[in-house]
Amino acid sequence: MKNSILTLFILASLLGFSQDSEYNVSSYLTEGTKAPNTHYIGEAWLNAIIHDDTELGYNITKATFKANSTLDWHKHSSAQVLIIVDGEAYYQERGKEAVILKEGDLIKCEKNIEHWHSSSKDSDVTYLAFYSGEQPTTWTEVVTQDYYDGIAKKLKASSK
Repeated sequence: MKNSILTLFILASLLGFSQDSEYNVSSYLTEGTKAPNTHYIGEAWLNAIIHDDTELGYNITKATFKANSTLDWHKHSSAQVLIIVDGEAYYQERGKEAVILKEGDLIKCEKNIEHWHSSSKDSDVTYLAFYSGEQPTTWTEVVTQDYYDGIAKKLKASSK
């Protein structure tokens, strides 16, 4: 009898703590898929957390770039918000000076503003990107290794 009660208690506990499988639960902690080297230098992983959700009207992508990696110049048909969740990044809009973004920083780029962002020279970066899925990204110009290195050197000198 004791064994039956104990077994019943264990089963009831397990059922009480199990999650309903009707929910679609995912994690932004998932590394994602290694991106092909199409519009960037270095190594990057992308995790499309929310993509083409018409009810929400925006996408959320987690991107992780290894140190010394950068995206090319590009623009979006909607505003884009970047939230740095780990590491350090460079960010620059056309005609403005580049800045360093660190864990916890948030920056908004208005729609159709040409910009690029990257990991820093010495640090990986992981960020969440919020943007509309109205039209694909427009890639405008390659960020060369020489240009990136020059920005990294300038930013390092100005932070001393």
